[in-house]
Amino acid sequence: MRTALTELTGVRHPVVQTGMGWVAGPRLVSAVANAGGLGILASATMTLDALSAAIREVRERTTAPFGVNLRADATDAGQRIDLLIEEGVRVASFALAPRPELIARLKDAGVVVIPSVGARRHAEKVAAWGADAVLVQGGEGGGHTGPVATTLLLPQVVDAVDIPVIAAGGFFDGRGLAAALAYGAAGVAMGTRFLLTSDSSVPEAVKRVYLGMTETVVTRQVDGMPHRVLRTDLVDSLERSGRAAGLARALRNAARFKRVSGMSWRAMVRDGLAMRHGRELSWSQVLMAANTPMLLKAAMVDGRPDLGVMASGQAVAVISDLPSCQELIDGIVAQATDITTRLTDLTTG
Repeated sequence: MRTALTELTGVRHPVVQTGMGWVAGPRLVSAVANAGGLGILASATMTLDALSAAIREVRERTTAPFGVNLRADATDAGQRIDLLIEEGVRVASFALAPRPELIARLKDAGVVVIPSVGARRHAEKVAAWGADAVLVQGGEGGGHTGPVATTLLLPQVVDAVDIPVIAAGGFFDGRGLAAALAYGAAGVAMGTRFLLTSDSSVPEAVKRVYLGMTETVVTRQVDGMPHRVLRTDLVDSLERSGRAAGLARALRNAARFKRVSGMSWRAMVRDGLAMRHGRELSWSQVLMAANTPMLLKAAMVDGRPDLGVMASGQAVAVISDLPSCQELIDGIVAQATDITTRLTDLTTG
């Protein structure tokens, strides 16, 4: 399927795998790329050296285009951008709006810039700054999410900007891709659906937990911001815990993340200052943000869903299998093509 997204990025199909922390590593990203989609490496939980190694590993596994998701407020964002440019990475995606100078630097080097947004005004802002496309996530999506449904947010953004729009939040099959195209989007992005594939490195026991779940919940007890996760006993416990307990947990997890990431306390404080300024957060929210990487790692890497949280979109309720990325993307494209063909026949028959 050819759309403005495939033309922009050089991939065969307008299907994007989002940059999920601890999940979107070289194995999953290369599988998506080889299947014709746009795979996005998640770099927020990687050191600079680890990111360099991950990019090289993807290159060894595929010759197709892929991308890297970056934290615009990270203190070493400039170094990471240098790395992407040096390695010839096709796409740089951002969870938050990158500064205009970062966008210009990437574009001057031929890198496609795709920020993620959750509101029309944010899409307008990054489009004015020169972003090549924008990924808009509605409230159905997993992880940090907003309150507006994709079916309302997507048309708002499509009407507001003149760059390609990628729809995220609630997508899992070809019907969703056909619907997104009908709204005017150039493609869809999916997280939970790609997490639940045979190519995902998430432990099999954790995948089985996902497949057995139908309920998600949006909580602020993970990191102080709205975060959609599977509803588990741990999450219910977090919801019942008080503010003091949450801050104490965040301090412990900050120390754990320091060991995992190799960051110094000074670097972590600098990142916290940048995060607070970029998102207008309180100091307690900045401290609680330390919970996110470690609580996700417990489940997604260590295989302990009883000790960690599992980010999930509402689409988990209708997912019941673990196809390969090739099978998944082929099926999505075939189904969407069939639907659009039948709709065309309705108007021409």
